[in-house]
Amino acid sequence: MSTSSVAQASGTFTLGGDLAVNRLGFGAMRITGPGVWGPPADRGECIRVLRRAVELGVNFIDTADSYGPFVSEELIREALHPYADDLVIATKAGLLRIGPDVWIPLGKPAYLRQEVEMSLRRLGVETIDLFQLHRIDPDYPVADQVGELHALQQEGKIRHIGLSEIDVDQLRAAQEVTAIASVQNMYNLTVRQSEPLLDVVTAEGIGFIPWFPLAAGPLAAADGPLQKIAADHHASPSQLALAWLLKRSPVILPIPGTSKVAHLEENVAAAEITLSDDEFETLASAGSPADS
Repeated sequence: MSTSSVAQASGTFTLGGDLAVNRLGFGAMRITGPGVWGPPADRGECIRVLRRAVELGVNFIDTADSYGPFVSEELIREALHPYADDLVIATKAGLLRIGPDVWIPLGKPAYLRQEVEMSLRRLGVETIDLFQLHRIDPDYPVADQVGELHALQQEGKIRHIGLSEIDVDQLRAAQEVTAIASVQNMYNLTVRQSEPLLDVVTAEGIGFIPWFPLAAGPLAAADGPLQKIAADHHASPSQLALAWLLKRSPVILPIPGTSKVAHLEENVAAAEITLSDDEFETLASAGSPADS
């Protein structure tokens, strides 16, 4: 398999009915400083990571105005602009940053509009392919927050709209305002509270972007099931965790992130791993919370 097609082995998904992407993408949160604040320790390596991701066939990159803040979007432009025709860059707004590891929901419609305008400038695009509400702010009606994004969509500044960290009821409320192309919740082998939402979006063909996809905890121990199955595939536990996500649902778009080229290459290689049904069930059972 050629270098440029490694990520293609993960299969494709069409966001919003018209943006086809390879399912294994790249999450650009880690190309920033400690606490997702400020510039990365090794800017040059982060530029190399972004360029290598595209070389490996990754054509879906997920970022946010709050990563840095602004640092991640700026690095993406520096590394990849002018963008390849098939590259889809998703970004987000709705979290205010005032320091390392501090995230404050802010869904004021005027603020969301401002951040869309700023992301357009930082990324150097006329339209953002996928713009996600980073969190629903309880201080403003869902219809007002999503409605502002819908207005920007009608103006041609946003192509598709997504939501992050929501439940089924919130999805339904947003769908009363406009079409929703994707949702992004924490989800991995051991954190699966979003199963009801995943089932709904799988049925409706809405993309599901799991953040923190590699958490495996005890499953990755030397005598754990991940390690044993990984050995059979000559793979790492992290690669198995990604392969499990890809098999879990055809709408799942994992976005493992890193600031190191070697780690990126290992993650993307997970696209070439195919789990048997038995292996999938073994891992699913092992990763299930005790009370489920």
